[in-house]
Amino acid sequence: MSNFEQFHVDFYQSNYTIDDQQEGYNSYGSNANLCGSKKSQTGEQPPASAFAPSEMLLSSQSYTGQILQPAYSPNTLSHLSYADGFGEEPPLLEELGINFEHIWQKTLTVLNPMKPADGSIMNETDLTGPVVFCLALGATLLLAGKVHFSYVYGMSAIGCLAMHALLNLMSIPGVSHGCVASVLGYCLLPMVILSSSAVIFSLQGILGTLLALFIIGWCSLSASKIFTSVLAMEGQQLLIAYPCALLYGLFALLTVF
Repeated sequence: MSNFEQFHVDFYQSNYTIDDQQEGYNSYGSNANLCGSKKSQTGEQPPASAFAPSEMLLSSQSYTGQILQPAYSPNTLSHLSYADGFGEEPPLLEELGINFEHIWQKTLTVLNPMKPADGSIMNETDLTGPVVFCLALGATLLLAGKVHFSYVYGMSAIGCLAMHALLNLMSIPGVSHGCVASVLGYCLLPMVILSSSAVIFSLQGILGTLLALFIIGWCSLSASKIFTSVLAMEGQQLLIAYPCALLYGLFALLTVF
């Protein structure tokens, strides 16, 4: 037993003391501080302000406004103000060149050949009424069993070009293509009446021929009256009425036959 106790004492006996533990702890702390200082020297990035220009630093320090709120000057506010308002804006139809009052006046002028034409109104290049009357003529011919839309548009275009050239040769001020197309298109309204009557009864007879001649004279008289009023060509109405009668005679042939 004595030998075993002596072995036990010798086995657990060591030279480790509290002072050595304190010294080891201090050495470990110094090593940790040394490693931390090396990491800070190698891995720590410099502050962003170190490389920023002095102007950016000054502007960021002196900026006292609000974000995304621009400053408006009095001149800018005056331009942005709605001083005009929606009440002073012209109507949409007037901006598109559609004036129902002028269309109605032109239609009444065509329907009454004896009424003097207003040159200021008829000089406008209004194509709303002519397009409507061309479509109406083609539609009434279609109801009568005649598909002649291409003939209507083709003869209208060729007639407008021919009348434009003729009127520019006969008149001093001249006339535009739009004005010629507008006048000839509005004067096509009596021909629509003739094609509408062809839906009800046949025009291939004496009555139909007389009605067709009357409509041709009506259209040509209205067109020549308007052209003489617009171009100030007094005394030349019959000269203008003759080519107009030839043009409207072609539309009458489409309607009768």
